[in-house]
Amino acid sequence: MSRIRQAQLLIFKDISRRLAVFEIGPSQFFVLSMIEANPGANQFAIAQTLSIDRAGIGRLVDHLERQGLVQRSASAVNRRYYVLYLTEAGTALLRRLRPAIAACETSIAERLGARRFQKMLRVLELMRDP
Repeated sequence: MSRIRQAQLLIFKDISRRLAVFEIGPSQFFVLSMIEANPGANQFAIAQTLSIDRAGIGRLVDHLERQGLVQRSASAVNRRYYVLYLTEAGTALLRRLRPAIAACETSIAERLGARRFQKMLRVLELMRDP
């Protein structure tokens, strides 16, 4: 297994553990975060950004909607797409989740040291899609 994959799994495991207290998984957290950053974005665009297939995003949004965290409605521009918004409960939950995610980053920074952590962030920034 590659070192990058090992690092990904370690981080994902840490995030999963920290979010489990809130009975939410990493994928749900990332979808909520994307909706918060892009209110009214269509479901397909969020799926593409997060590399989730059509069925997967449908299941995730169904679950989040049942929990009262997301509101989904047909797009006024293109009725084939659903647009997504956070509910007040979704916004409140994200506020409570952010410290758990920050703690994960703090843990990584402590393991690497400040200089290496900043270097890692710069490298990750270079890898982002344009």
